Amino acid sequence: MSQVIVVASGKGGTGKTTVSTSLALALNRKNNKVLVIDCDSGMRGADMMLGITNRLVHDMSDVISGACPLEDAIYECDGAKGLYSIAAPVLAEDEVSAQLMKQFVDKHKDEYDYVIIDAPAGTGSGFESAAIAADRALIVVNTEPISVRGGVNIQAKLLEMGITDTRLVINRFDLQRFLGTALYKDLDEVIDEVGVRLIAVIPEDVRIAALSQRGILATNWAKASIVFDTLAERINGNNVPLVIDI
Repeated sequence: MSQVIVVASGKGGTGKTTVSTSLALALNRKNNKVLVIDCDSGMRGADMMLGITNRLVHDMSDVISGACPLEDAIYECDGAKGLYSIAAPVLAEDEVSAQLMKQFVDKHKDEYDYVIIDAPAGTGSGFESAAIAADRALIVVNTEPISVRGGVNIQAKLLEMGITDTRLVINRFDLQRFLGTALYKDLDEVIDEVGVRLIAVIPEDVRIAALSQRGILATNWAKASIVFDTLAERINGNNVPLVIDI
């Protein structure tokens, strides 16, 4: 049975899209057929990270409006057979409504093992469209009070929408910076404040950032990818230890 996972954050800059695309790649490497849906209308980035930008012609709004058939807007990602993506509209005003997004996902989700939906930051209409068809959610935060507060807001909105299977991803974690800023006494304080069970701690890693921005992560799986492989295992329900220090 397919799983639909929305990846969300309360503010921009948490690295949510990197988490979305890297998790999708990790799941695909475990022989899963995966679809990434970018819902960040006007600010799309998953297409760049997955290496499809130069081939991109159509996006989700073209499918919904009937301007093109679905197969013309779904692109297989470079270096990752069985990993597909559909891009968000270029313009924010072409955002797909929550009702239409749910119809689309419900109709096509069983064609994939996993559907990963990259939500726009915040709790606005774009977030609602991204989350409405999700079975579960990953909330991405950094260890900064504003980001953590955003995570709290996202969790509240998810619960309001009836999505109770939520997990916390602490992203871009740097131990020295964390200790140096002394904003929190430990990671448990961050987890407790968001009020969501932890599933992964992703270290700050310039390799993943650089490879993602260049759209070649699939063919240059960085050393830090072990963290995403572990996240994929935990998504699958396997009881494997958290990997923090790589």
